[in-house]
Parts: sequence; C-alpha cells; structure tokens
Amino acid sequence: MRMVKIYDTTLRDGTQAEEFTLSVADKIRVARKLAQLGVHYIEGGWPGSNPKDKEFFTEIRHYELGETRIAAFGSTHHKDSAPEQDFNLQELVKSRAPVVTIFGKSSLFQVREILQTTPERNLELITNSLAYLKPRVEELFYDAEHFFDGFKEDREYALRTLEAALAGGADCLVLCDTNGGTLTSELVGIIKAVKKRFPQAPLGIHAHNDSELAVANSLAAVELGCSQVQGTINGVGERCGNANLISIIANLKLKMGVDCISDDNLRKLKEVSTFIYELANMRPNRYQPFVGRSAFAHKGGVHAAAVKRNPRAYEHIDPEKVGNVRRIPVSDLSGRGNILLKAQELGLEPAAHDALVREAYQKLRPLLGLADKDLPPHDTNVKFILDRVKELEAQGYQFEAAEASLELLVRAALGHHKEFFRLQSYRVIDQKGGQDEPPLPEATIRVHVGLHEVHTAAVGNGPVDALYNALLKALVRFYPRLMEVTLEDYKVRVLPGMHGTSAKVRVFVESRDATDWWSTIGVSHDIIEASWQALVDSITYKLFKDEERAKRAALEGQKS
Repeated sequence: MRMVKIYDTTLRDGTQAEEFTLSVADKIRVARKLAQLGVHYIEGGWPGSNPKDKEFFTEIRHYELGETRIAAFGSTHHKDSAPEQDFNLQELVKSRAPVVTIFGKSSLFQVREILQTTPERNLELITNSLAYLKPRVEELFYDAEHFFDGFKEDREYALRTLEAALAGGADCLVLCDTNGGTLTSELVGIIKAVKKRFPQAPLGIHAHNDSELAVANSLAAVELGCSQVQGTINGVGERCGNANLISIIANLKLKMGVDCISDDNLRKLKEVSTFIYELANMRPNRYQPFVGRSAFAHKGGVHAAAVKRNPRAYEHIDPEKVGNVRRIPVSDLSGRGNILLKAQELGLEPAAHDALVREAYQKLRPLLGLADKDLPPHDTNVKFILDRVKELEAQGYQFEAAEASLELLVRAALGHHKEFFRLQSYRVIDQKGGQDEPPLPEATIRVHVGLHEVHTAAVGNGPVDALYNALLKALVRFYPRLMEVTLEDYKVRVLPGMHGTSAKVRVFVESRDATDWWSTIGVSHDIIEASWQALVDSITYKLFKDEERAKRAALEGQKS
C-alpha cells in the first residue's frame, strides 16, 4: 500500500477555534493520545508567539512518543531583519523540535497588503528563512499560505514562491487553501500544474473547511500524489475549521487503499475523537461521519429490519473498524426489528409466553438464517414495547435522545425491572420575600427504600434542583455511589398543542458518572412532574448499571 503521512495541527491550528482551549497539561495529554493513534507529526504550537507553546516544547521532551515526531511552527523572518537576528526563527531553533514548519506568502495580494513588502523581497524571505533553518533541524516543511488563491490571482508568482522554498531546502511543499474557498475541481487543476512544474518535489495539503470541502480537497490531493496531509482531530480550527483528520484517515484506509496508520490504530478513531472533545469540554458531534453517535444509527423500521439481515444494506463500512458501534434508536417510526435489536443490544431476552411456539421457532431459526441470540418477532413483549413506545411518543416523549429511559422501559416490559425506591409524596415550595430578595425554593420528599421510609427536605438553586437534592439526600445513605452522579444538562421544551401555560413540556436530563453518560426524559403539563420523571429515571439507570457491574465483577472473580 502507498504511504501518506498524517500531520496533526490540533494543538496549534485547532486551538484557534472559538471555545476550544487547551492548557499545557492538556496539550501534553493530546500529544500522547495522538502518538498512540500513530500520526506521524504533531504540530505542538508556535514557540515564538506565546509562553504556553514555548512551555509545551520544553515539557514534551520528557515523554516517549514512539515514531511520532513533534513539529514547531513559525513564519518566515521579518522583512526588516536578517534570519540570524529574527526572534521567531531563534525560538524555533530553541524549541529543539526535530521538525520545523514555516509558512510564507504565496499571494501577491498578501505580499503587498498584509506583509507590505515587494514580491522580490518576499521570495528572499522564503529562501533565506528555510536556508537558515535547514542545517539546524532534522526535517523542514514549507507551508505555502494562501497558495490556491495566490495561484488563481497570479499563477507564475505563486509557482515562484514554491521555487524559492525548494531553493532554501524545504523537504516538503505543503499547499494551503488558507481561506477554504477553493472548489475541488479548481484544486485538482492547480495541483496538476504544480506537479508539472516540480515533478520531483514532495507535496502536502493543508485545507480549511469554509466551503465544507476540506476533506474532499485533501483526498483529491492525495489522489494526485500528495504524500502529507495536514488537519485536526474533529476538524476543529478557526472560522469553519480545518480538514477533519478523523474522516481523512478513515477514507484513506478504508476507501482508497492508502496506508497512514495501522489497522489496530484505526479502531481507536472514535476513542481519540471523543477524548479531544471531552478534554476541551465540548459536546461531541453526534452526526460526525465515522465516529459520531448517530453515524451508524438506524431509526426507521424498514432500515433496522434490513440492517438486521445484512448491515451492508444501509452502512458503508463496518462501524467496528473505526471503533464505533451500530445503534438502533426506538421511536414512533420503529418496527419490530428496532425493538428486537434494541433488546439484543441490552442483552435482554423476553420471557416465553408460549413454549410450543417458541420451540417451533427455535427449529425454524436455521431456515430463517437467524442466530441463536435473535428474538422471536412474534413475542408478545416485543409488540407491547413497540405499542408502548408509539403511545408515549404520541404524548410527547422522544426516546431516541433518551436511551436510558428507553432501556428502563424495555427492562420493565421484559420482566427485568427492579424498584430501588418508591415515591410516597413530594412537595416543592418556591417562596419569594421582598422585591429584591431571591426566591427560596425548598423541596420535601417521602420515599420508601425497601422497608424503610425516609422523610427529608433540601433547598436548591431553583425548584428542580431542590427536588433533586432532596431525593439524593434521601437515597444516598442506601446507595452511596449516587454521589458520583453529576447532572450535566437540563433542557425544557414546550410541546405543540395546548397554548400558553397549559401546554405540555418535555424535560431532558443528561447525567454522567466516572465512566458513562446517559440521558432521560419526562413529559407532563407540570414542569416539576416532568423533571421528577427524568430525575427518577436517571438515578434508577445509575443504580441498574452499578448493580450489573457488581454482578459481572463477582462472576469474573468466581472464574478466576
């Protein structure tokens, strides 16, 4: 297989995105994770631009990154100084990074308006900067900034800038679509022209996503012979982002037969994608190709039934190859196939209601091409679940975004429900004093836990928070691990139908503990009651998961 090298700039170009910030410690963790993925180069930052990036290059020396190499980024030297006196070039050398990437201007507009120098002086800056760095680093790359725009503006001058970079000793010419506005058809023609002018020069591609073509442009560049692809994990970056390396790597490996990372590391793509989102405190894009939560989700009943027979019916790759999983959301569009697959996903088997029918079905399995784990489509529990889901969704529930509530519903229908606690009553008072005094919400609750009745109260930052605090206070003595739960998000939506304050509301609660995230739902005319439903499901789901983990640990202990 042909080899293409992956150059990751999440730590530099990625951090220019709004709401994407990494500390030095975060950057070290990301670098180590990227090294585990097997990318060839990690651009750690611009050491001459800020103290954080400078510190990163000092700290990263203490870590073993295998075959992955750290790159430092900077610009050509200042137009009014010599390379040996230029602060940025000196900082690049001091970083002791084995790889250095510098950028220079390819566009006459950029040279005259932004750099404010002459075209000839710009060519000197490129050659002199690279020539100065060449003997001081192990690998030297040149990022031809605004190359595609510059080529369209003045073809000959753009090519002369590449000639200047080669004269300075660049090991690879990286063509940059800096403004992200180049169409793929334009890019193809321009790269062909570059290859004709410099047939032996190694080329790279650095695309931005302002026209939502960064991945397509990067893949087209590889098809034309580019041997290095630059981008960021999840496509984070300034404005609309950079080329998404997650999609690029998956397409190179699985669609184009181009080697870039190992097959084993390919299965880490979802893990790495999620890791970067979490570290930057960003919500993962559930619709992201290859690694998103919905990338292999089949909501429609017809689709689910077809995928059950053969996943190729509605999947372009096996999700496991990129570390993802197939999901079957259940909604009012679902058929029995969705329920069957959901029950299998949860590891639940319906109780038999007709032994003779089940026995006959077992004999028919081979003829139907079904595995032993397939559930009988005629099982009355499956019909009950399907009917119940459709009934609840008609009332305003939406289970595709609240899978924890759905799992509890399926468990109850299949006889696997357990009542960890039972509400006796609750009361919420939201009292306000004077004009300038804040409200004082307080919740009182009575619940039964086994043979125990608990009556307690709590306050909170609002009536729902007070209710949750009271419930947690009542239960934590029996279930201490509930202290691990954090409520991450709370959403309320007014449902169409009745108008004004008499309308129904739907409440989504997203929760997490040390290992899992889960979402639950409640619907009612009363916002407190809808919130109560979602909170109860959240706590019940946590208790179910903890109980299952304990059972698995006990079984593993017995086996060992």
